[in-house]
Amino acid sequence: MATSVRDDLLAAGLMVFDRVGFEAATVAAIRTRARASNGSFFHVFGSKKELAGALFLEVLRHYHAAVLAALDPVPDAEQGIDRLIRAHLDWVVTRRREARYLFEISRSEWGEDVRDAQRAQNARLAEGIERWRAPLVASGELLPMTPAMFVSQLIGPAQIFCRAFLSGRDRTDPRIEADTLIACANRALRPCDRINKQ
Repeated sequence: MATSVRDDLLAAGLMVFDRVGFEAATVAAIRTRARASNGSFFHVFGSKKELAGALFLEVLRHYHAAVLAALDPVPDAEQGIDRLIRAHLDWVVTRRREARYLFEISRSEWGEDVRDAQRAQNARLAEGIERWRAPLVASGELLPMTPAMFVSQLIGPAQIFCRAFLSGRDRTDPRIEADTLIACANRALRPCDRINKQ
């Protein structure tokens, strides 16, 4: 029962935050959307900020799961780059409300309470990517670089298109740029002689 109330409140929080933003959102509006009593809300969450932090972690977990699913079964370098970029773009477009919350609405000042949990989730994502990447670096299929640089070269350019899409500045589906983004990522992340063998 408590899990259902929590899930309802998180879903309602996502809807309300997406519609009016964090600052304008009220506990009353979230409760109304979730059809939850005041007591139910405060039994699960101590405040709107606490709900926002829990929602951030939940959305981040969904995003990471979608990204890591792209690496199963384990792909070669070219397939992995392709799948990871497409997974990011697909998640942003098909889970637009969650993506807006993760990349546009969430704020660091109210995320302090979940910072350690966020770091742990980010570390699990990094470990999953590194399990795929490290053997490919060792075999010369991927260029050696830090994990952070690898992810920035892989997802960074796609994220520029995604942020414009999520903010409404550009209504074009960012997936139409997938092939170009993948080609650019291959040039940034793989040795030239490996790309030319294709």
